[in-house]
Amino acid sequence: MKKKAKGLSTDFLYKLFIYVALITLAVSIIVPVGWVFLASIKENAEFYGSPWSLPKGIHFENFIEAFRDANMGDYLINSIMVTGLALLILLIVALPAAYVLSRFHFKGSRFIHSFVKAGLFINVSYIVVPIFLMLLDWDTGLRAMMGDGFFLNNRVILALIYASTALPFTIYLLSSYFETLPSDFEEAASIDGAGYFKTMFSVMLPMARPSIIIVVLFNFLLFWNEYILALTLMPGEHKTLPVGLLNLMAAERAAANYGPMYAGMVIVMLPTLILFIAVQKRLTQGMTVGGLKG
Repeated sequence: MKKKAKGLSTDFLYKLFIYVALITLAVSIIVPVGWVFLASIKENAEFYGSPWSLPKGIHFENFIEAFRDANMGDYLINSIMVTGLALLILLIVALPAAYVLSRFHFKGSRFIHSFVKAGLFINVSYIVVPIFLMLLDWDTGLRAMMGDGFFLNNRVILALIYASTALPFTIYLLSSYFETLPSDFEEAASIDGAGYFKTMFSVMLPMARPSIIIVVLFNFLLFWNEYILALTLMPGEHKTLPVGLLNLMAAERAAANYGPMYAGMVIVMLPTLILFIAVQKRLTQGMTVGGLKG
């Protein structure tokens, strides 16, 4: 009885520790996010009182000012275009590449595997300057020939670079998932007369949907919140939201106008929160589902 009571006590303490840790983590995330949302609808005079006081009303003028005076609407459109195009390019390249590397063995496949894995250790922050200098040289040569540049301040080029830098992680994750899928489905499709492309698109990709959702979500967050490449490669008017938000924060902090500053933060956070809420169930399934559950 003593051993059983000791076991129950240890199990209770372990569960208590887990619950306390999870509640603490949830509070540390929810409280700052909630505070930013409340601060975004406060009038400027309310910031000089208690920072934890509730807003006296809903001051939507902060969002209007952020969109109108700080061009957050243009930055939002730029971010949507760049992120959407980068995800599209990434999936078009990564899905076939991951499927081929995981399901077929050919001469050079091991080298390509190792090459992709090596890309996981490259931090994008370390190669920003070489990328910028390369594009600057190309732009300079193009201006000398045609009088106009193309590679800098171009949303398509920025999306292409985003997709390229995310390829190693995406191919590695997708190929690891494809390897867990049984070959019975491919053999059945082959018996029915399906070719490689039809088998990939009609059989394997639908089975890999949970893994694809995880890839889309993680890379969406990566592209949406990316700052260094966007700041370096987009010096003109096509700024993305993180760069525009920093400019807004600097301007509004200098003017002691805090409402629009927090409204800009909400504009940046809101799409990611909506996406998380929309795919939360599928995200959990993607992290737990096995290949045989296709």
